Amino acid sequence: MLTAENTILAVIDFQGNLAQAMADRNSLFDNAKKIIRGMKVLEIPLIVTEQIPAKLGPTIPEIAVLLEGVLPIAKESFSCCQNEFFMDTLKATGRKSILVAGIETHICVYQTALDLLAAGYEVHIISDAVSSRTAQNREIGLHLIRNAGGALTCTEAVLFELLRTAAHEKFKDIANIVK
Repeated sequence: MLTAENTILAVIDFQGNLAQAMADRNSLFDNAKKIIRGMKVLEIPLIVTEQIPAKLGPTIPEIAVLLEGVLPIAKESFSCCQNEFFMDTLKATGRKSILVAGIETHICVYQTALDLLAAGYEVHIISDAVSSRTAQNREIGLHLIRNAGGALTCTEAVLFELLRTAAHEKFKDIANIVK
């Protein structure tokens, strides 16, 4: 089970025109915003990446507005783990359960998940907060990640798993996010 003390969220490459080309993008963006808001309420750290931002642009405004105080890590490799600053930032948290939201599922999310698993991390893909340009590529990415040992979950499952109980002091805040 996920715990607030051992969990971190990686928000991968929600950028420019690429983000706008994602399958079911409205649902993707809504769920990404919910999970980011939930992490902030639960005081769980975030790591944000941008794939070659000079070419693909910055994080889209509807996501960026929620990331106050979190500087995106620019990367060129598809896997976030090939970026030294990403790995140093992750290691510095001491957390071993990595939640992943982002694009594209079959490329950057998939390759990051494989490298995280190989490095001994627990990987939880928030399946309703990841996408690809086609639904088929998204499904293939999720299939590959699951076969490699990653867990598939969804936004609401993560948020309520972290709460554990309706008696949690942040329950109402989280319930308002998912409405």
